[in-house]
Amino acid sequence: MTGAIRAEQGPRGGGRFKRFLERLSSSEEDLHSQELREEADSKGCTRIAACQDRETVRVTGTLRTVTLRPRAGVPTLEAELFDGSAALDVIWLGRRAIAGIEPGRSLIVWGRVSLNHGRPVMFNPKYELRPLGQE
Repeated sequence: MTGAIRAEQGPRGGGRFKRFLERLSSSEEDLHSQELREEADSKGCTRIAACQDRETVRVTGTLRTVTLRPRAGVPTLEAELFDGSAALDVIWLGRRAIAGIEPGRSLIVWGRVSLNHGRPVMFNPKYELRPLGQE
């Protein structure tokens, strides 16, 4: 009983205990999302959720999906980049494949964001693949 009282009274004890309980009760996806948001902040990147239409940004995250989808007869490589706050569709026109662009890979992309049916999209961005050991 006294331990519970001390945890409530002291801001440090209660804060640490509260964070501990939140980590225990959070799903693996929530924890991964939090790690991705912290990584974006540490690299000086913009969070995808904060990107505005027609804004030039630099974002980082993990590729969830990578698909080949032709558009008007032109091969198009499409990937969904997730940074813990939102997802961004990254599209390379005229490409069937790019070495290293695969689901689960972490990368940084920069370019101009536009909105397509309410979803942020970046066409032909410059990109930097993150080393495999740092995902």
